[in-house]
Amino acid sequence: MDTQKVWFITGASKGMGLEITKAVLKNGDKVIATSRNTDMLLEKFEDHERNLLAIKLDITNEKDVENAISKGIDKFGKIDIVVNNAGYNLLGNIEETSDTEFRKTMDVNVFAMTHIIRNVLPHLRKQKSGQIINIASMMGFMSYPGNGSYSASKYAVIGLSEALAQEVAPFGIKVTILAPGTFRTNFMNEETLSVAQNKIDAYDLDTQVAQFTGFDGKQLGDPKKLAEVVLQLAEMPNPPLHLPLGSDSYHALLEVRKNEKEEIEKWKTLSLSTDFDQE
Repeated sequence: MDTQKVWFITGASKGMGLEITKAVLKNGDKVIATSRNTDMLLEKFEDHERNLLAIKLDITNEKDVENAISKGIDKFGKIDIVVNNAGYNLLGNIEETSDTEFRKTMDVNVFAMTHIIRNVLPHLRKQKSGQIINIASMMGFMSYPGNGSYSASKYAVIGLSEALAQEVAPFGIKVTILAPGTFRTNFMNEETLSVAQNKIDAYDLDTQVAQFTGFDGKQLGDPKKLAEVVLQLAEMPNPPLHLPLGSDSYHALLEVRKNEKEEIEKWKTLSLSTDFDQE
């Protein structure tokens, strides 16, 4: 019996996606690895050609997503695990962020993810099994100045995934939302960071950017260890729906929930005052 799993991984050429792809191939599984740069992928995985299908993919183009999934299934016969990893970050205060910039954040982080989910689910439902791992962020539970569009997209990923988990459970499909904290990738590198073009002096975006990029190289999270956790999730009969990754994410989420509970209780009387009077 073939015990090899087939993974579909987006954003596989760098960062967490690259480390997950490495770990999966090392584990002996097969990978449909998508990226905007397949040359980089092929260079890094020359020894795994039999188990690797590298596909150049613009995940915001639903037709291209459909074709990529079809190619992967034609090559390996199935897809077992989907890792929606590809993402985009824009720093900019809400007033500074143009409609086009905000939409790009949502297109990459939310709508592209739905393209993949929508097109892979018929296959997973047919085989009555599968796992979808959506990478959100600790920023999907809280936000900071200059991170509004990114946080909005990650909040959306969490809400989408919570609904999805309930919708697909009857078909034997599992869903996990990863909420990484800061991991030592190029995500906070000033050379790869996107910044709103319409800077407004009152907000001092340059200082916000400097604070953000100041964490580069100092992040607490090890992406190789994150990849090992993803492998563990693939072996679990009942994986968690929510999983913060990194001590910063874990502690921040607990603090957020504590503060939310205190605030809700503080305003309980006002909240309950809007019901119809009981007859």
